[in-house]
Amino acid sequence: MRGLILLILFTCLVTPLQSQTHEIGVFAGGSNYVGDIGRTSYIYPNELAGGLVYKYNLNPRIALRGSYMYIPVSGNDKDADNSYRLNRPGGQFSFTNTVHEFAAGIEFNFFDYNISDFRTNFTPYILAQIAAFNYKSPEPGPTTNTVRLKNTFSYTLPVGVGVKGRLADNLAIAFETGVRFTLVDDLDYTTDKINSLNFGGNGNDWYVFSGVSIVYTFGRPPCYSGLAN
Repeated sequence: MRGLILLILFTCLVTPLQSQTHEIGVFAGGSNYVGDIGRTSYIYPNELAGGLVYKYNLNPRIALRGSYMYIPVSGNDKDADNSYRLNRPGGQFSFTNTVHEFAAGIEFNFFDYNISDFRTNFTPYILAQIAAFNYKSPEPGPTTNTVRLKNTFSYTLPVGVGVKGRLADNLAIAFETGVRFTLVDDLDYTTDKINSLNFGGNGNDWYVFSGVSIVYTFGRPPCYSGLAN
């Protein structure tokens, strides 16, 4: 028995890729923005968003995660609950933009999680990532009083909370909300580089995704599952 246990542990160490569980799936949900135009609600989805996700489970508590997210953002002062924005000098403003986000990070499960084990196939979790994202940013145009939009990259630190569990056989479902604190203030096109667009505050913009994911789990059962039994 001792020799068998040592053999299992050795297999876990020398063949980690074969002994782990992989997950791949899709996101669908809603997005909202928090900035200088429109509503100031932190979670108030007003655009359809989605994406792709891949996870590599290191153990029952920690999974590495990579994702691509398509996140439209928009705002309109007529929807604001702020009297200044409703009566802004120069009139009410609105905007639309699209964020393409590539992120990598970890999920930490509050409970042991293993979709192949009915005793451990449900858990709340927290998420922390580092992400690069692409969006349209304004810059002065070639002539006076014109504005040109250019593709711009920046970085953000997505954090979130969720709950996930077994849906059926190799399928799992998760409900998640994640907040992105950006390093830019022009997701809504406000900028001090252009006088006509210099009407916002000096705080950086946020964007939020709230939704559901469905993932398919594949690969050999993890070694920790076999040892637990």
